Amino acid sequence: MASPLHYFGIRHHGPGCARSLLRAFESLQPDCILVEGPPEAEGLLSFMAHAELHPPVAMLVHANDDTRLAAFYPFAEFSPEWQALQWGVKHGLPTRFIDLPQAHRMAIDQAAREADEAKAEAPVETPLDDDETDKVPVSETVEAPEQEPVATAALPDDPFDWLAHAAGYADGESWWNHMVEERGDGEDLFGAIAEAMAAVRAETPEDRRGQRAMEREQQREAFMRQSIREAVKAGHQRIAVVCGAWHVPALQGAATAKADAALLKGLPKLKVLATWVPWTYRHLTSASGYGAGIDSPGWYEHLWQQGHEVARRTTGWLARVARLLRAHDLDCSSAHLIEATRLADTLAALRERPAPGLPELDEAVRSVICMGEQAPLTLIRERLTVGDRMGQVPAEVPTVPLQRDIEQAQKSLRLKPEATAKTLDLDLRQPNDLARSHLLHRLRLLDLPWGEITAGQRASRGTFHEVWQLQWQPEFALRIIEASRFGATVARAASARVMEGLAAETSLTALAEQVDTVLLADLPVAVQAVTRALEDRAALTGDAVQLIGAVPPLANVFRYGSVRQTDSALLSHVLDSLIVRGAIGLPIACGALDAEAAEALRTRLIAAHDAVRLRDGEETTTAWRTALRAIAFSESAASLLRGVSCRLLLDDAQLDSDGASQQLARNLSSGAPPTEAAAWLEGFLNRNAMVLLHDEAVWSLVDGWLSGLGEEHFVQVLPLVRRSFADFSGADRRALGERARRGATGGTASTATAAADWDETRAVLALPMLRELLGVKA
Repeated sequence: MASPLHYFGIRHHGPGCARSLLRAFESLQPDCILVEGPPEAEGLLSFMAHAELHPPVAMLVHANDDTRLAAFYPFAEFSPEWQALQWGVKHGLPTRFIDLPQAHRMAIDQAAREADEAKAEAPVETPLDDDETDKVPVSETVEAPEQEPVATAALPDDPFDWLAHAAGYADGESWWNHMVEERGDGEDLFGAIAEAMAAVRAETPEDRRGQRAMEREQQREAFMRQSIREAVKAGHQRIAVVCGAWHVPALQGAATAKADAALLKGLPKLKVLATWVPWTYRHLTSASGYGAGIDSPGWYEHLWQQGHEVARRTTGWLARVARLLRAHDLDCSSAHLIEATRLADTLAALRERPAPGLPELDEAVRSVICMGEQAPLTLIRERLTVGDRMGQVPAEVPTVPLQRDIEQAQKSLRLKPEATAKTLDLDLRQPNDLARSHLLHRLRLLDLPWGEITAGQRASRGTFHEVWQLQWQPEFALRIIEASRFGATVARAASARVMEGLAAETSLTALAEQVDTVLLADLPVAVQAVTRALEDRAALTGDAVQLIGAVPPLANVFRYGSVRQTDSALLSHVLDSLIVRGAIGLPIACGALDAEAAEALRTRLIAAHDAVRLRDGEETTTAWRTALRAIAFSESAASLLRGVSCRLLLDDAQLDSDGASQQLARNLSSGAPPTEAAAWLEGFLNRNAMVLLHDEAVWSLVDGWLSGLGEEHFVQVLPLVRRSFADFSGADRRALGERARRGATGGTASTATAAADWDETRAVLALPMLRELLGVKA
């Protein structure tokens, strides 16, 4: 009697396997389909016929009470499992997943992680066995499901490389692509795959990936065999088993039901949930870290759509290349395409291949169209070879309330999540754009960085615009589930998460930045909570450095509050208190500092000074200038900070030129230690050459100080002085060089000196030539 079992060993996301599988199904007409996958996700199969379910998508299975334990099962249109599931649903057949349930796998992972953590915390260290050093790590982040090493190039000792080398290929990836994915041989193909896998597994040590991985693989295959036995017992006559090619020899083996039951006995179990989530081609690649990833999803989609028509496959791909290059204003003529087609065909013939594959097409494009340049090929790989497709799932799939609120906000604000990066310029005077800004800031508070503010926008926020770079990531689906414990809406969840983190935050600067962030997100409840926490922490500290460090973020609120329609009045007394209290303690904080600490404080001092000017309050400005004066004239403050304070007072017209000259003479006198004098000068110049270029007294004092240094002292201070001048712009350095070349008397000379040097007799000699050039009569 013929066996009712028919095994189809496939490669995950292989278009050739998928095409051959459909041909085999049409011939076999199975009455039951078993697919390698998580049994917990069988409830999602009812969505397979839904009009709004468009691959690439993924089944997300996660632990109910610990979202760190999660697994994604991605599918593309060309995935064999996807086509098998679609075939089963279309024909109304019993369709089951037969892999070891994630309820067991995640419980095992959780126990292993706890054991590893306990071992790490143990006071006595013990050497690890060889098996333990090869253990599969249990990630605390999003994990892809474990996958067999079918035709991947992730490991240098990949057993499929053996077959590839024997056939004359560089690696298992290229061998599998040519022998399987670019063909479509029906059921005969799967017999050959099973035979090859049996040979490879016979030569491969079972524990090559470690003891823990070997045990997991044995448990998975035992569960698959049990599921297959149940299907046979149910009386099905033509059972199609679709699984990774690596597993086929083990599933066809002579393992007994008793032995499999013993392997699975007593496995721990967790409660898990499953749902559909959108996926992208970029996340199907092996470069993304996906264990069963492929190199070229976009090319595989093209193979799936074009079928076996070799001419359409080649010309269709090159036509897509041409459209892409022309859209980016790159030259690609019809003659280019004709010659590229000829070269690709020739390369395939030289390599004894029936048709050009992706390597031949890439080489032809590089040689003929790109003229050897790599940059256009990088664009082609990103947009075509990998692709930017993102899937879609129906609104009816199981989701948490927070997910539905985000989707509703995206719909109402016309913000479509896309896999490709795009720039979004928001005009905050428009209500819809302001609401978009609020949403993006709130999502960032939930660790969902759908948008990143561009670098230029961060540097200059004083406009009515915010410029964002948007790109949706599939793993956000899991982060949304994690964040749902904070609330059912984006606003509530963001507020709750901010307030939860307040208890552990002790930095005034971080709290002040948080105030700015929650104001940008328009979260009034969180604003009050963070402001209260900031006020409480500030009242308990006397650290002037912390106090002034919190001033700049709060000052931004006053500067941009009207732009973003935020109420900043409730923060005014907090900011004023920080400035006044920080100013009182700042002169003492500037004393007894080494060079590194002084440099760090200089940055905070300048930022706080700008913030005080921004606030422009009478009381705060007076207190701050008093502090700067105390530092500038102090005997104990660090030289760098004394110089900075003196310069800030000079820029604010609180110190006249004579006063600055006195300070220069005092701090650059011959009695001052050279290193301290150099540090003071660095602070006074403050990365700005204007005072040297336009103040003759300052120039003369600095020039005199440098000229009067002995050789030993000059060598000692040279690195410090060079560091000061290195911060000047190139134009400023050239101007200083010209000024030095002319000498102290040839710079910005006084009017009296200029009049004394004027020789009218010589000037008159040039008048005839000037009249000639200008056409002016005498």
